[in-house]
Amino acid sequence: MLDQLLPYPVRSAVAFTDDPDEACYPGEEALVASAAPGRRREILTARRCAREALQALGRAPAPILRGPRREPIWPDGVVGSITHCAGFRAAVVAPAGDIASVGVDAEPHAPLPPRVLGTVTTPADRDLLARLAVTHPDVCWDRLLFSAKESIYKAWFPVTGRWLGFEDARLDIDPEAGTFTGHILIDGPLSRMSGRYLVDRGLILTAVVTHPAR
Repeated sequence: MLDQLLPYPVRSAVAFTDDPDEACYPGEEALVASAAPGRRREILTARRCAREALQALGRAPAPILRGPRREPIWPDGVVGSITHCAGFRAAVVAPAGDIASVGVDAEPHAPLPPRVLGTVTTPADRDLLARLAVTHPDVCWDRLLFSAKESIYKAWFPVTGRWLGFEDARLDIDPEAGTFTGHILIDGPLSRMSGRYLVDRGLILTAVVTHPAR
């Protein structure tokens, strides 16, 4: 599914179920030491997807640890992203020389809780959601916008090393093309970040790729 959203040479691996008996990969024990059983299985499966994607890239498997912002730490020369939600785990990787950063996110295709909407949208975002709800009512646009901003942040942070809040990006969404653009509202090296989305199998998937400066 993610392959439909990502360019070459990004590689992806996905899983729709967990192995309840899966052992922790050596070096990742601290990631799941205090996790509840369900959360443990999510983390282990998503990290397994990461290693499968690395192997598809021709790289050796390795433990994928977390940085200070809970971001995955990838082997040298690799960029990537991990996501998991109910019924779906995935990871994507790419050579750092070809891709500067990649961000992916998966969410259930269901409305956001009402209390969340105001915390993840700008006034312009809310105007956009109101228009899309009229013209394309079959999509949970609030959840898609949330997912797109998650993907934008995951691609922003490796390039900038800086936080990007939900209020720090305003979105445009093109439902005919299946694309979105985030207009970054704070100073930084990236003023616009574009991505693609897919709604399928009860899921919303979003992906953002940035390229090295030439």
